[in-house]
Amino acid sequence: MQELPELDIYRALLAEQFAGVRITGIEVKNSKTFQVSPERLEHDVAGKAVWFVERRGKQLLFHLDNGKRLMLHMAQGAYLYKGSDVDQPKRPAQLIIRFSDQALYCIGLRADDMQLLSVKEVEEKLGRLGPDPFEKWLTVDRFIDRFAKKRGTLKAALIDQNIISGIGSVYADEICFDAEVRPDAKIPVLERETWERLYVSTHKVLKEAISKGGAGEQPFAEDDSLTGGYLAHFKVYNREGQSCPRCGATIVRMDVSTRKAYVCLSCQKDQ
Repeated sequence: MQELPELDIYRALLAEQFAGVRITGIEVKNSKTFQVSPERLEHDVAGKAVWFVERRGKQLLFHLDNGKRLMLHMAQGAYLYKGSDVDQPKRPAQLIIRFSDQALYCIGLRADDMQLLSVKEVEEKLGRLGPDPFEKWLTVDRFIDRFAKKRGTLKAALIDQNIISGIGSVYADEICFDAEVRPDAKIPVLERETWERLYVSTHKVLKEAISKGGAGEQPFAEDDSLTGGYLAHFKVYNREGQSCPRCGATIVRMDVSTRKAYVCLSCQKDQ
């Protein structure tokens, strides 16, 4: 899983390690993962420095000093590893970005998961994304307004990247639990008090997940002891049949808008 907390942790680690560092080489082990030719990579990427690393929704953007952007999408099962020729990940990488004696291994990438884009092309692809949950202008009233025209289930709306970006199926369940509302609740019947709880819970859950290392299952580097620290703090996700930490009832799994969801039917309500 790669949702906002996991990608924000990657953003911070990548910025710490590689901001201002020059790319000395790039190796594409599977041509389907990258949409450009080796010749263009050599011209537009090799020898260029990474100015900074940005997260937009579920994408990471490497800003290069020639104005180009490397946009990385990480599907389920994909992960990054910072190593070297003698310190490599256990699984083969589809893409390796080299920074002198260090290397960034990209594992589990699928077709076109890495793209070389201009600023205009980035906006064409990501311009319709909803605001990040941490945008300062996203007040509780504006948060509620984002969902005003939706008629489906709460979970389907929370993971809709055009409404709010960065939240996926896992953290949607955790946010709903923290706000004491069911993920299959219908949006039109939710009261303002519930929306206010959801707004607070969204910030609370995502910030806690980031601070505790997220739920990534693979370390970023050999000495990484932070990644995955939040796995032990999930309240409902993947805890079917276990006791609710709030009321003691049994957590169940249900299908919500073609997605699985984990919920306590005792203390999470439908309004």
